Amino acid sequence: MDPRDLDQSVRSALRGLDSRNADTVARHLVAAGGLLDDEPELALEHARAARDRASRIAAVREAVGVAAYHAGDYAEAARELRAYARMSGDDSYRAVLADCERALERPENALRLVQEALATQPGDEELVELRLVEAGARQDLGETAAAALVLEAALGGRPTPATLGNPDLGQLRLATAYAELLDARGEEELAGEWFAAIAAADPDDLTGVAALFADEDGDEDEATDETEATDETEATDETEATDGLAVDGPVADAEVDEDQLDAEEPPAEVAEADRPGVAAAEIGGVEFADADFGDVSADDIEAEVAELLGETPPPVERDHTRLFQEAPGHDVPEQESPTD
Repeated sequence: MDPRDLDQSVRSALRGLDSRNADTVARHLVAAGGLLDDEPELALEHARAARDRASRIAAVREAVGVAAYHAGDYAEAARELRAYARMSGDDSYRAVLADCERALERPENALRLVQEALATQPGDEELVELRLVEAGARQDLGETAAAALVLEAALGGRPTPATLGNPDLGQLRLATAYAELLDARGEEELAGEWFAAIAAADPDDLTGVAALFADEDGDEDEATDETEATDETEATDETEATDGLAVDGPVADAEVDEDQLDAEEPPAEVAEADRPGVAAAEIGGVEFADADFGDVSADDIEAEVAELLGETPPPVERDHTRLFQEAPGHDVPEQESPTD
């Protein structure tokens, strides 16, 4: 981690620290910034480590607040970002603070913060963020119609998918939120038209809408394949069941001469000897004259009887859980948490 990767303004703020301490804080801040998207929890640990050494520097408190927001610790995020605003005079995180109130299930507070920020005529980018939070807070309160009005006004009033045109990222995010609201309200057809228009206007898929459509198409194809496979299996089972019930000739209404049956029946001793699947067997000194063992041989049964009588040792049951244990003398070192 190179401290020179920090913004020049942050490095200037760290000059009031001892040089060695400033270097350590800078390294933690660089690590926090690099891990923010992929490992926000670890980024938060680094930011906290920097705060432990330099809690009176506004940029450090900002880093903790942003990392906590990404990691889902909204109470700490709000606390740190308010501290940053007091120390620096920068109020650019008002939409984030309002969103933290939403996450903490305080939508009324979120709306209050939004209205306070709107009264100061914020810039275009912050305005988009504030409108998104406002619409979300209205939905949290069950005011779906009011949420739709907020987004429609932000999109220019009475928006349609055809009027989306070539929007910037802010407009795409507003349109995505509006499509999601329509879908949640049960207007799935209109929501689908909006999603299609957003995907067409967002070739780089910055909103993630195209990926959403790809996932849905993949799920539909998988469901179709599973249905076809099930149908083929059922058809095969039905065919095999029908073949098993097939007969060589008519059975119903057949009259057979009893004398003919008597003549065709072989002598008892011949019938018993020639009957398929039936054989005389001797197991453990006991003879079974009419034993029909199917696919199991007499030797198999004799071995099982011997085991039950204790004449052979039982099979050894192996503990496979040992395969998941570390070999002796190969301890894996614990991963060190971010320390000085």
